[in-house]
Amino acid sequence: MLRRSLIAISAAAALSGCVSLGEDPPERLVGLTAQATVPAGTAKVARDTQAISVSVPALPSQLRNQRIAVQTGISYAYLPKVAWVDTPAGLFRSLLAETIEAKTGRFVPDHRNASITPDNRLAGTLTAFQLLGGQNQVLVTYDATLAKSGSDEVKTRRFEARVPVAGEDSASVAAGLNQAANQVAADVADWIGPN
Repeated sequence: MLRRSLIAISAAAALSGCVSLGEDPPERLVGLTAQATVPAGTAKVARDTQAISVSVPALPSQLRNQRIAVQTGISYAYLPKVAWVDTPAGLFRSLLAETIEAKTGRFVPDHRNASITPDNRLAGTLTAFQLLGGQNQVLVTYDATLAKSGSDEVKTRRFEARVPVAGEDSASVAAGLNQAANQVAADVADWIGPN
């Protein structure tokens, strides 16, 4: 019995170097950092009309993952050995909410708190969030929709930012996408305006 156990353990150890239970993890995880932030200790009392909900944007299929997309013409690939810490939609929503609250003074509740439903609602689609291959620039495009409870008026606007990058390596591309996302978020906040 002991001999069989030792043989089984030896066989398992020998196979452990040959069996892969998934993809190798990326060498680097990257995220987005808001340039406009709400200072720590800031307290607010806001009426519902002064608050705004910010939805997680919809994504086209090529962006529904944690990889950094590279567009060349009509085809897509992904930068190797790097991944986002979340999907582009989740990262952009957090940056957008922080920027709107910092620049407009409006209260933006966490989207996971379903008990707070402001009259003003921002939704949209993040249609581009990628490196433009061979062009040394990144592109962020957000199609925004702004609606208010009790109104039949819906405002829409497309926001876009192109930022040059030093190279097509992960650090340059991530920094460029962070800058472009901040530019788009600032433009959206200006469009929404203060309460």
